[in-house]
Amino acid sequence: MATRPSEITIIGGGVVGLSVALGLLQARRRVTVLDGSDGDFRASQGNFGLVWLQGKGADFAPYADWTRDAVAAWPGFAAMLEELSGTGLALDQSGGFEVFTDRAELEDFSAALERQQAHLGNRFSHEIVAADDLRRMHPGIGPGVVGATFCALDGHVNPLRLLRALRSAVSALGGRILSGAQVSDIAAATGGGFDLSLRDGRRLGAERVVLCAGLGTTPLATQLGFVTRVRPQRGELLITERLADRLPFLSSTIRQVDEGGVQIGGTKADVGPDDSETLGMMATLARHAVTVFPALADVRVVRAWGALRVMSPDGYPVYARSPRHPGAYLVTCHSGVTLAPLHATALAEWIDETSNAPDLEAFDENRFALSDAA
Repeated sequence: MATRPSEITIIGGGVVGLSVALGLLQARRRVTVLDGSDGDFRASQGNFGLVWLQGKGADFAPYADWTRDAVAAWPGFAAMLEELSGTGLALDQSGGFEVFTDRAELEDFSAALERQQAHLGNRFSHEIVAADDLRRMHPGIGPGVVGATFCALDGHVNPLRLLRALRSAVSALGGRILSGAQVSDIAAATGGGFDLSLRDGRRLGAERVVLCAGLGTTPLATQLGFVTRVRPQRGELLITERLADRLPFLSSTIRQVDEGGVQIGGTKADVGPDDSETLGMMATLARHAVTVFPALADVRVVRAWGALRVMSPDGYPVYARSPRHPGAYLVTCHSGVTLAPLHATALAEWIDETSNAPDLEAFDENRFALSDAA
């Protein structure tokens, strides 16, 4: 027999699901978060922790605007979350570089930034930094670097602290988080709402359901009438020993975490549901890091892992309401850290259908309706 229905049940206890839960709790909704098992693929526990604007939405203006708003909202969001949770997030938005060792790649990305600039106007600025100028700014940059781009709005955060802070804040506001709660089936309940069946045999009731299940989204989305199909994309990472000296720059592929270690990443591989690390890619990451900053050649690598990104068919977020089951929502994206402030505010208002709710039609899954990609 199903338990007393939650007003809103969020399926997925990662950064995306918890951010949405936080916003709905602040709107005084009764919220339950169903978090899966430790064996699930968890993007929130393996991401790079960037709060990043460069290149986002260069070919899709709504995403450029959405990301720009999110990046601008991060300082206030971090302060609020730290106060609620008592957890420091180590947010640093002092600017970031995209560093290039291939001139053609630099030219292509520079062109993308110009398109992004056309979308955002004076809400965005960037610099193209010549290699010699970059080395004058940061003398440790290697001779193999051909140039870089810079955006003063970019930064990073400790992603594991963010996840912990979100869990603490959701609990502090009265949200219920159920761990080990893997949903196997969702059905419309007689008289309204939804019946959720868990793999351990439990049944739960919900008035409304928000599907934020990452790579577990597709089978449940099908049951709710959604057409979006997400896919995994593997990224591999290296973590070095802690360094006493601070790295003098932040880039999208090399960043020093607040505890002192250097994190090296930036790979993309479509290999299905395989999050294992590979020796060849680890060597590629190490070579890239040493080419960019040769002093890293003497630093020990202490950990390496692979993690899976959650990708929609076109790579952009999906925010959709079910056409067949009113009260069911789908939320999926691969930039959950960057977008967290808006997921906890504007997106929560959209789900709650308040008078302040934004128009998110550009992110609806209708864009996949005539596409084989979906």
